[in-house]
Amino acid sequence: MNPVLVTGGAGFIGSNLADRLARDGHRVRVYDALSRPGVEANLAWLRASHGEQVEFVHADVRDHDRLTAATSDAKAVFHFAAQVAVTTSMTDPVDDFQINIGATFALLEALRHKGDGTPLIFASTNKVYGDLADLDFALENEAYVPVDADVRAHGIGEGRSLDFHTPYGCSKGAADQYVLDYARSFGVPTCVLRMSCIYGHRQMGTEDQGWVAHFLIRALEGKPITLYGDGHQVRDILDVSNAVDAYVRAWERIGQVKGRAFNLGGGPANAVSLRQLLAHMGQLIGREVAIESSDWRAGDQRYFVADTRAAQAALDLGPRVDWREGVARLAAWLASERRLNLSVGQPQGAVA
Repeated sequence: MNPVLVTGGAGFIGSNLADRLARDGHRVRVYDALSRPGVEANLAWLRASHGEQVEFVHADVRDHDRLTAATSDAKAVFHFAAQVAVTTSMTDPVDDFQINIGATFALLEALRHKGDGTPLIFASTNKVYGDLADLDFALENEAYVPVDADVRAHGIGEGRSLDFHTPYGCSKGAADQYVLDYARSFGVPTCVLRMSCIYGHRQMGTEDQGWVAHFLIRALEGKPITLYGDGHQVRDILDVSNAVDAYVRAWERIGQVKGRAFNLGGGPANAVSLRQLLAHMGQLIGREVAIESSDWRAGDQRYFVADTRAAQAALDLGPRVDWREGVARLAAWLASERRLNLSVGQPQGAVA
């Protein structure tokens, strides 16, 4: 049985996708350098859950020979391995370039030369749209909301002009465009999912990436959380189970969606400001979350909410987990994983 290759497969979204694929009966090849703290636990979980159905390749995506070899018998490729932090890209733009552009290009070339129609589904980012500085916002209930009625109702659509900011935005944006062009120029069946903020089980959040889990970890441990900017920034957070569904559907429908990019997020129903989210976390853990403030960071968007209508229609996606329910689930999982003797509230949730 030919495997499905998941680069970054020991990471947060990658391990959740690998688990789903294995449960669906696929053999999964996890390709990961294990450079992110905590991902060894995700790999151990996958191996304990699925045994030999999960194959592990311990390698860096900058090793193009091993990366190419990993595609040789793959029936599909999901590309999650990346340098994921804006802050890191500002201090080491060379590594950011080599990982995000170089490795993606190597994968595309491997699939082009393979020539058998193996699809590539690429994990992109909402950062390809820049800081949205041309939009006007009003401040309502501790959250920035667009003045434009259509954007307020639906969010940012795929028709928005690309505007790369920071080395991270440039590297992910360039890779995004290469992936789309290899479908156009060479017929490689590719699809791009431009993600908003994904959260959920197996997320080892840090201040620079995975901020929903990072906020919860700090809150559960009774430590202060630093807000960069005023904390009124709004994001449409999406439970990882919904993100995994979208990736699987993109593969299943690659004949219909090849060469297309979709915005993937929680949409307007799951839009929440940082301060609103922290208030909810305080309710979950039964105490106010301590907050510290610092200056705005480069390229930070005051608002990003994805217009998910194109993805919902093209990928036939189901309802999304309500952010309140999803965050409560994550809080309970993190408390259990960290063996914290805390009673985490479980509010009634809905789907959006």
